[in-house]
Amino acid sequence: KVFYKDISKTGIIVKMGKILDSYADHMHSYDEQHTFILSDQKELTQEEIIQELKISKADMLINYLPVGSEQAAKFYAECALKAKVGFLNCIPVFIASNPTWAQRFKNNNIPIIGDDIKSQIGATIVHRVLTNLFKNRGVKLMRTYQLNTGGNTDFLNMLDRHRLVSKKLSKTEAVQSQTAVRLKNENIHIGPSDWVPWQKDNKVCFIRMEGNIFGDIPINLELRLSVEDSPNSAGVVIDAIRCLKIALERNQGGALYEPSSYFMKHPPIQYSDNIAYQLTEEFIEGFSEVSIQSIDEMTKQKTQDTD
Repeated sequence: KVFYKDISKTGIIVKMGKILDSYADHMHSYDEQHTFILSDQKELTQEEIIQELKISKADMLINYLPVGSEQAAKFYAECALKAKVGFLNCIPVFIASNPTWAQRFKNNNIPIIGDDIKSQIGATIVHRVLTNLFKNRGVKLMRTYQLNTGGNTDFLNMLDRHRLVSKKLSKTEAVQSQTAVRLKNENIHIGPSDWVPWQKDNKVCFIRMEGNIFGDIPINLELRLSVEDSPNSAGVVIDAIRCLKIALERNQGGALYEPSSYFMKHPPIQYSDNIAYQLTEEFIEGFSEVSIQSIDEMTKQKTQDTD
């Protein structure tokens, strides 16, 4: 698929980074038409990567490494700190939502948005909205699942279940945060399900929700979502980049709570999507470095205004 034709040459050179745990061993076992292969170029050291960021005069570093790249994600977060560039963490490794990491970015006056980018219309955002709908309409949610299949290298990478611990936690918490009463672990199942090669970049999501309405009358909802997977978060990450740039221009460091809550599955603070949207709009309009306490006060006021 072509999103933009006839892109002129920019002279930008793509250089090798540091692999660490960003390449799963099982990827070697698949045909090149389905997997990705490692470059034979020499890996750069941390010092060389930091130098490249400085020489290029980069504003920010965007982390889109494969799911499960725990060591590599933290390595690049460290590079961002030392190069003094903003950090946008699009994968489920908890950095912006980790108080220790967030404080380090705060101490260095470097902005960070994270963790784990939402898609524009994806499984998580749809599941969150429906869960919030159940809550707002007084429906008692009893159990739910979300199953996902796809045929790209993202799903192939996730066949290694050891790489899914943070991913599963991130997606599950994104939905749990919208429930009226948290579901027991056995009553909520969310995560990648399988790799189906012929689906290619098409992702298919199946959501089922079971609950009780007035009088304990049972209700269930089933939804199937089919979407082109790779570009689905592109529009979201572009807006996240804009917000990170705003923070850089304001000389604002630390975790950006408002845009993180709207753009990310596992932000430092979870809000319903409508509140997160309002907070992000206010951040863009000029709320600089809003504290957690201030956000809570604003949320309470908005709730009272709605009532």
